[in-house]
Amino acid sequence: MKIPFTKMHGAGNDFIVIDCRPLDLPDPAEFAVEYCNRWFGIGADQMLLLQRSVIADYRMVIYNADGGEVEMCGNGIRCFAKYIWDRNLSDKNVLEIETLAGIIKPERSGNEVKVDMGEPVLDPAEIPADVQQAPPIIDFPLDIEDQQFLLTLVSMGNPHAVIFPQEDVSRYPVQLIGPMIENNPLFPKRTNVEFVNVLDRDEIIMRVWERGSGETLACGTGACASAVASMLKDLTNRTVTVRLLGGILHIEWAGNNHVYMTGPAAEVFEGVINYER
Repeated sequence: MKIPFTKMHGAGNDFIVIDCRPLDLPDPAEFAVEYCNRWFGIGADQMLLLQRSVIADYRMVIYNADGGEVEMCGNGIRCFAKYIWDRNLSDKNVLEIETLAGIIKPERSGNEVKVDMGEPVLDPAEIPADVQQAPPIIDFPLDIEDQQFLLTLVSMGNPHAVIFPQEDVSRYPVQLIGPMIENNPLFPKRTNVEFVNVLDRDEIIMRVWERGSGETLACGTGACASAVASMLKDLTNRTVTVRLLGGILHIEWAGNNHVYMTGPAAEVFEGVINYER
């Protein structure tokens, strides 16, 4: 079975994109584990499947590198939109994409893609997080072993726990702390974890531990969640630049309560997998 694919990235957050309309991909979770592997496969943080939709222009199905299906990916949907436009699959400047987090609307913005990410979810029951207090959840203390972490909780269609360490995040032990919080029982569906330094009221630096993928160079929903958390704590203005290991994203939490993300999307190469099972 020959499976065409496209390798793409958004600010270094990389993806295998497969058009599943003409084919039936067998066991996509197993496929994602095999081909997202950076040593024995193509290498990617996530796999994005383009499918038909009866309620939107297209449907985006997302698998993490560990084979887990997830609700939403901000960098992924920018790449997904570019894939559609570059192949003339739609001439609409604003697309409607069905995801597990609802209908997401990416639009052309010069050489970049702007995405209406919807309203942030602050109710812990909906994030979900096992926290019995009224939202928003700001600086919630979580004790792990001999350390305490102050978590600000946000969902952007998927769960995020945002931490503002006193230390420089460039030297912070993300690969040690990230999985400890991701898999904590506080989060019944696990969580993404963001580590943020605020530079000033217009700019933050972020590193991210992605649920099911590990540390990645960028995370669009994580950048949105980090921006919202910074604004909830009155550390920044309502429009911020987010600096990630792989590039820059621009986030606005607008007056209509929607979060808008603008950033790059790039195609790296195309190929064909000879898949035999």
